[in-house]
Amino acid sequence: MEKTPIYDICTLTGNGADDILISRFAPYLAYHKNLSAAHRHSFYHLVLFTKGAGKHAIDFEEFPVKPYQVYFMTPGQVHSWSFEGFTDGYIINFSDTFFQPFLLNPVYAESFPFFRGDIKTSVIDLPLNHQKKVKSLFEEIIGEAGGNDASATDMIRLLMMQFFILVGRLSAPETPKGPASYNQILVRNFQKLIGENYTRLKLPKEYAEMLYITPNHLNAVCKDILRMSAGDVIRNRLLLEAKRLLTTQHLNINEIASVLNFTDNSYFTKFFKKAEGITPDAFRKQVLNINHHE
Repeated sequence: MEKTPIYDICTLTGNGADDILISRFAPYLAYHKNLSAAHRHSFYHLVLFTKGAGKHAIDFEEFPVKPYQVYFMTPGQVHSWSFEGFTDGYIINFSDTFFQPFLLNPVYAESFPFFRGDIKTSVIDLPLNHQKKVKSLFEEIIGEAGGNDASATDMIRLLMMQFFILVGRLSAPETPKGPASYNQILVRNFQKLIGENYTRLKLPKEYAEMLYITPNHLNAVCKDILRMSAGDVIRNRLLLEAKRLLTTQHLNINEIASVLNFTDNSYFTKFFKKAEGITPDAFRKQVLNINHHE
């Protein structure tokens, strides 16, 4: 069974550069034809479409391609696309350390909702009154990337931050001004802990203990902010990784169950089928068949 590759920036540039890759989308697409099938990135990835149609999928959720749609991806997410006709725009791939020489906050990108791995906030259709401004920013970025000025990289960082802030305002208009609430920070910390421990810790009480709160408090906060229970947040993360492994790794079902720390294959299959309505093997065949035909 073929496994879907994980790409790093160095592989895509072919010139040893591992921090940033900037390109117009059409030539990038023409050069990297193999990227249409499902693959993972080890870097942050954003695309602004200016022309084109078709579809793209992020972590198994599908979106129609539209002009002046921008999508954002975090390292580790699974992605595929299938375009109809000529497609163009801009693409920027950057490492998780790209902003470190420039900012005190080493996880700057994560401060924006669209770079937290939540699909609901990572695909944004730019309103008409912002399209010209955003296109201008990307043209400036392309210009800086093509030049040889010593300060070009810092200028690219500044332009990217300007873009992030502009889109951040669009993607979270309901967010009140000022610092995030205690509950929002709590949920973000809970999600981060899940990302680090989901194969080992599967019970809300284990995370509540790490957050120095009661399980009931954690559950109430999750229902208030995320509209789901703390247990569902944990299970959803585990399910997502199961899907990623079924698509991207050359592992059998028993090995995937072991990687995710299930006691046996039958328990893993029961967990997956309850959530998805099909067995892990059926899901794998379904996804591989889709990728093969596209």
